[in-house]
Amino acid sequence: MRAKLSYFVTAAVLVFYFVLVGSRGVLLVKTGTVLAVTFGVAVLVLPVIGLWFLWKNTQFVRRANRLAAELDAEGGLPVDELKRLPSGRVDRDSADEVFARRKAETEAAPEDWRTWFRLAVAYQDARDTPRARKAMQRAIALHEGRPAEA
Repeated sequence: MRAKLSYFVTAAVLVFYFVLVGSRGVLLVKTGTVLAVTFGVAVLVLPVIGLWFLWKNTQFVRRANRLAAELDAEGGLPVDELKRLPSGRVDRDSADEVFARRKAETEAAPEDWRTWFRLAVAYQDARDTPRARKAMQRAIALHEGRPAEA
């Protein structure tokens, strides 16, 4: 629940910022001078890109959460079996061991979205966010029946 609240607060702050920046872009365009209009258009592009990125990220999170709920209902969510250091951080050897199992599981069933979901969790536990995101995107694509991107 705390993560959802922080996500919504961050999204709201970003939207407010995009509106503020967009209004400055409109003011620049209204001046009518070539340089100001050029800067105004450039400033207006930034909130559009930001809103697009926020929308795509929100869609990704919603789809991943749907998969997690479905996997939880099936009893297939990965159990947190990682050893932790006294600081609370995940022990690297423990994460590597779990990752090796998840990778083998995924290689044995590459068309099962469930294995890709669990692999994404293992990547995240190993602090490899880019690969975790790609694995989750693949899980989502397989779940939705779309061809998975290589």
